[in-house]
Amino acid sequence: MHSLPSRIMEHAEALPEATPLCSGSLLHLGSRAAVDQALSRLARAGRLMRICQGVYMRPIETRFGIRAPSIEKALAALSTLWGETIVTSGGSAANCLGLTTQNPVRSVYLTSGPDRRLSLGAHPVELRHAPRWQLSAPYRKAGQVIRALAWIGREEVEDALDTVLPTLSKEDLDELSATRAVLPIWMAEALSMRLAHD
Repeated sequence: MHSLPSRIMEHAEALPEATPLCSGSLLHLGSRAAVDQALSRLARAGRLMRICQGVYMRPIETRFGIRAPSIEKALAALSTLWGETIVTSGGSAANCLGLTTQNPVRSVYLTSGPDRRLSLGAHPVELRHAPRWQLSAPYRKAGQVIRALAWIGREEVEDALDTVLPTLSKEDLDELSATRAVLPIWMAEALSMRLAHD
């Protein structure tokens, strides 16, 4: 009969990239203590990656060598696992929307959950708890605009809206308009004035 670490690896290799492995989901293979110990050993041997406390993922083998799972896939899987919203930070959103040429040095994401540090390969990923309004329209362009405006701040909000609003579809504009009730006053007022004129 195969050892517990071998059975865990067989199970992990059958799963899609970035599927989280936690003790609780492996109890069909052994006792909690044995599974915990096997996961730790596999991580020390480099066969699994410890993403954060109690969560592991299988590294991906490519013809160029071993790499970490894709950050986007990993965060989507963790968002489902934890039941949390996880979105790009305001700085990244502003960069994507062409409001800044600065590329964030660190990988920072906003979450509805607690602050966490994740180990995904060479670059750590930081999850920062954010207020609910910054997580509005989480995977939509309207949400990206909100996070970018929050990052840019009230002094630059008018210029940012001049740049961004013409690039949005009617659907994006309607969605952005619908979020005004939960936004800070300075952002809601600037958006209301601009949307009324457009």
